[in-house]
Amino acid sequence: MNDRQTISFHVNGELRKVEVGRKTTLLQVLRDELHLTGTKNGCGQGHCGACTVIVDGRAVRSCVYLARRADGKQVETIEGLARDGELHPLQKAFIEHGAIQCGFCTPGMIMAAKALFDVKPKPTREDIYQALERNLCRCTGYTKIIEAILAASGQQPEIGEARPPRAFQAVGHPLPRPDARAKATGEAVFAADLYFEGMLHGKVLRSRYPHARVLRVDTSKARALPGVAAVLTAADVPGARNHGLLRNDWPVLAYDKARYVGDAIALVAAETEEIAEAALELIEVDYEPLPVVASAEAALAADAPLIHEEGNVLKHLTFQRGDVEAAFAQADIVIENEYRTPAGDHSFLEPEASAATVDDQGNVTVYVGSQIPFEDQRQIAASLALPREKVRVVQTKVGGAFGGKEDIHTQIHAALLAQATGRPVKLVFTRQESMIVHPKRHATVIRLKTGATGAGKLLAVQAHIVGDTGAYASLGEPVMTRTATHTGGPYAVPNFKVDCYAVYTNNPPAGAYRGFGVPQATFAAETQMDILAEKLGMSPFELRRINALKVGATTATGQTLRESVGLLECLERVEEEIKAAERTEASPSDASAPSRTRGWGLACAYKNVGLGGGLADSAGAEVELLDDGRAVVRAGAAEVGQGLVGVLAQVVVEELGVNHSKVEVILGDTGQCLDGGPTT
Repeated sequence: MNDRQTISFHVNGELRKVEVGRKTTLLQVLRDELHLTGTKNGCGQGHCGACTVIVDGRAVRSCVYLARRADGKQVETIEGLARDGELHPLQKAFIEHGAIQCGFCTPGMIMAAKALFDVKPKPTREDIYQALERNLCRCTGYTKIIEAILAASGQQPEIGEARPPRAFQAVGHPLPRPDARAKATGEAVFAADLYFEGMLHGKVLRSRYPHARVLRVDTSKARALPGVAAVLTAADVPGARNHGLLRNDWPVLAYDKARYVGDAIALVAAETEEIAEAALELIEVDYEPLPVVASAEAALAADAPLIHEEGNVLKHLTFQRGDVEAAFAQADIVIENEYRTPAGDHSFLEPEASAATVDDQGNVTVYVGSQIPFEDQRQIAASLALPREKVRVVQTKVGGAFGGKEDIHTQIHAALLAQATGRPVKLVFTRQESMIVHPKRHATVIRLKTGATGAGKLLAVQAHIVGDTGAYASLGEPVMTRTATHTGGPYAVPNFKVDCYAVYTNNPPAGAYRGFGVPQATFAAETQMDILAEKLGMSPFELRRINALKVGATTATGQTLRESVGLLECLERVEEEIKAAERTEASPSDASAPSRTRGWGLACAYKNVGLGGGLADSAGAEVELLDDGRAVVRAGAAEVGQGLVGVLAQVVVEELGVNHSKVEVILGDTGQCLDGGPTT
């Protein structure tokens, strides 16, 4: 029985005919058949809204909308919104109000808002909330998005207090991002949006077990499947078998054993994704399951199975200042508590993806949304056994990162398949694969002991920290270093001692994540301060005010702060706001309004600036002026939505006096730019 059928429908006013299968989705047709890649695939399960399009006037999630249902209907995508070069009011407003950061969610947001506008040109805030309730954004916090939609409908959004006059002509002014128009129209290119002539599709076979020896991998049946161009195992890696940012302990393809379920066993490149997936099913793997180490605490046990032959401790970090034992003996109060923080996923909306090409001279180009393109280049070249100059990494747009796109994910695998086949290869993670494979936030267990005087002056802090760094090192050592060094909080602590263990387990690797180890320390330190304040009968504000770091103070790790320490001012201003809110609620202007009680909590934090730890913060940029008055900026750092592209353009406008529209910014291309270091 043939389950294929031809459907006809109008896309942005143009009649299109395509052949679809029983399970083909509208998203697949739009992206893979029509190459309308402004519509994004964030989750593939109808939950994130990045794939939102309009079908017969209704916003739908095209990743779960079967293509057959679109037969005879009118479909609108982000590409059809601008007419005759004129942007739709929603697109203009998103650009003008700074509602665009990484840009991955933007097309779906705009289309959901457009569907609302079509039935309600003057929506209320509540209308907007409901229209966007299934459209997720991990960058903006939604405020600018709501403002943009209100502005586009002709309703002036609430404006904050006026800013003071600016000292510069361009820097600090609300100029639009140079990449904002492309993101608002769907023209911005993310790695999964790339299509090349003769392109193959890559897939990865993952381990069935979190801990097992790999005894045999038989790929003969997969290689024989029609449409399969290559099947690779560890024996086919021509260069370095392991990769890593700081420690090369992460196998490109498992060659001895699997240490977590995300470990790659084999690679397939095939003419279609469906064939590649079928080939994975034909690969036979014999495993010898090993005992699973599921927590960092279990990994430290004397009889714990070894994750790596060198032992389960990636790094034991110690810091000590003063004499904590003597300080505790002098303290009027000593409290001890244990705090646990869980692992966390970055949940960036763009799943990991790479596309790789190879030319006649064997030069490999990898297109990827990465935070560290030059580190990618180093690791790819090592595994492909190529000189570094024969590997070029081109940073595509990045649909959110938050630390989760610092490690290698698809780059080496796509490059290996391209090298083996001589053809372009694209490898895109599913959302499930992304969740399984990439590094997480470190789960920690923090035992904290704090000693203070009866008047609330801190005398000593002692911490014992165990961090689950998962199967491989990633950035576990520097992350746990941040946890250790920040456990004293932003306070003057004269006596400080920390023992911190970064420990291997059979969980997914843990690495960089917003805050880089400091959120775990802050949770423990600030909860400890609240408990101490309660036991002392003291205001949480007062306890923190007594101990707050200030200019001239020395941190727990011995650094003297010479400028810009604003914690006391911050505490004062926050306390004033809380008191004002409490006064308002105590005597409401509307006596008939329902009564309510507002609770408030207080937590303070600080974090190192830059890479820290004595590491050099590198930067590199080049500016070229062209005969037609344009200026081209090339910088090796990565733009991940944070606005670097706009800042660089503003600096050039400020210094050279050129028009903002005449500045082109090229970022993260190892073939064109100076190494700008990691964007972290």
